[in-house]
Amino acid sequence: MLTWVLIFLVVAIFAAIFGFSNLAAAAAGIARVIFFIFIVLFVIALILHLTGAAA
Repeated sequence: MLTWVLIFLVVAIFAAIFGFSNLAAAAAGIARVIFFIFIVLFVIALILHLTGAAA
């Protein structure tokens, strides 16, 4: 999942460098959403692991 975040981040950076502002904004938005989904899933997995609920 973090691989996709990095791919979209790189696309956003290159699009911004070459002046494609709409594409850069869209790629950055997608990267942000995927990153927050990753953080939520990571925290849930961490809590389940620490409580011993994940067997």
